[in-house]
Amino acid sequence: MPFVLDASVTACWVFQDEEHPLAGLALDRLTTDDAIVPALWWFEVRNILVVNERRGRVSESVTRTFLRHLALLPVKVDPVPDEDQVLRLARAHRLSVYDAAYLELALRRGCPLASLDRELIAAASAVRVTPLA
Repeated sequence: MPFVLDASVTACWVFQDEEHPLAGLALDRLTTDDAIVPALWWFEVRNILVVNERRGRVSESVTRTFLRHLALLPVKVDPVPDEDQVLRLARAHRLSVYDAAYLELALRRGCPLASLDRELIAAASAVRVTPLA
């Protein structure tokens, strides 16, 4: 079954000191299932990488290699969210619009959500979106 993947989980795959069991589980699941992401995921992942290049945590070479490997994974981009639903979720659960986009996608597709963001996980639980397990 496909699952919605957020940038917080994806970031764990590049930073050795941010290992998390959920990140490992999500990566393992990609051997049998697709991940679905909102279009903003593309920007979020690259922003995380560039910010951490500036901090000296990763090099441009690491970024390039990671993005090359990431492109080989079965991650499908869902380009158009339900705008009204994203705004409703953001308002109702005090989420950023970015986080609400992940939640809206999981709701619309009926998929589990892989996230490490506490507020997003709490909102997902409130609307009965299953966490990736």
